[in-house]
Amino acid sequence: MMEEVNEVSVLSVHGHSITVTEALKEGDALTFLIVSEKLSGTGEYPVDRTYEDFEWLQQHLFSQEAVPGIHGVIFPPLPAKAQVNASSKVLKQLGFLALGEWQPYCKALETFLRQVAAHSILSKNKAVEVFLTSSDPPGRQKVKKNIFNRLSQAVEEMRKESHKDVDEFFQTQRDHNLTLTVCSKTAAEKFLDVVLTEQKVAVACGHFSAALHLCVEPGEDPDKQAFSKTCVKLSEVFDSIKKNMMSVAENDISTLGVGLDLESRYQEAEKEMLFRRTCKLVELENARRNAEKAKPVKKAAMEEVKKATETEFKHICEVAKQEIARFEGVRLQMLQQALVQWCEKQLLTARESADQLNQHLQAFRGMA
Repeated sequence: MMEEVNEVSVLSVHGHSITVTEALKEGDALTFLIVSEKLSGTGEYPVDRTYEDFEWLQQHLFSQEAVPGIHGVIFPPLPAKAQVNASSKVLKQLGFLALGEWQPYCKALETFLRQVAAHSILSKNKAVEVFLTSSDPPGRQKVKKNIFNRLSQAVEEMRKESHKDVDEFFQTQRDHNLTLTVCSKTAAEKFLDVVLTEQKVAVACGHFSAALHLCVEPGEDPDKQAFSKTCVKLSEVFDSIKKNMMSVAENDISTLGVGLDLESRYQEAEKEMLFRRTCKLVELENARRNAEKAKPVKKAAMEEVKKATETEFKHICEVAKQEIARFEGVRLQMLQQALVQWCEKQLLTARESADQLNQHLQAFRGMA
């Protein structure tokens, strides 16, 4: 069982080498196999982790309250929990990540770990090193209070989302994020509808292909033989269409689908960061008012609170600006990569489909 970890650590693995190779079913739960290349180049660290282990890591990252400016960090988003026998509600939450026999979900977890390992602040937490290299699982641990617990509990603070910002940069960023959060979520949902429709078309083609075999009739009658031969050949055509449509759907899931899902979850992560900063802004404004109105006996104490809050807010803003700049660069790169991969795979699939349909066409011409 892993011990509690909080002290600073330096990773002993190459962050870009982290791979979630597969998901193993154990009853109603999933175990994920993770492999990381040693920084020394002498081998790899193979570990197996459950979703609860990922939550353990996430909680340690959220609990770094002593780190200056931690509220300004855009935390890499961990996808919702996957289940073998998932309900319709869970499947709706997971979207693309529930398709493709868990490969997209493994890819999402892999991206989460790589983003954490590449982060200049988060990667220093010893929990990251322990998670990636220790052969012992973390086990289930009681969730500590952290910035996200307080965020979820402070429902009354949601009104702060509309609070006017003192910094034009952050006000603009909040406005843009509000629009992009809605648009990215809608785009992911609409593209998921396209993929689900492609899968339904593929299934329908498969059923029609099988049904055509029912039209085959035995006997020596030349007309029946010709009709049966045509039905068999048509069955092959629709079977090819089914396979092609499944390939198209799989390409959509593994490239643009996963990319849009990640974009949507990252926009939500930026939104949470901007909200935390806004909450701290409101706290600072209150501290300043309290210091101005404080009676002489409490004046010194209120001034100290104001200065501490100002310092904390300054750190948050500095980190937040760095995070936004980094996030926008990475976001564009990830979306561009997803689009390029999507085009390349769909072009390859289209060429293969065209070749197959041309072969079927030539076969029909031979029959005539």
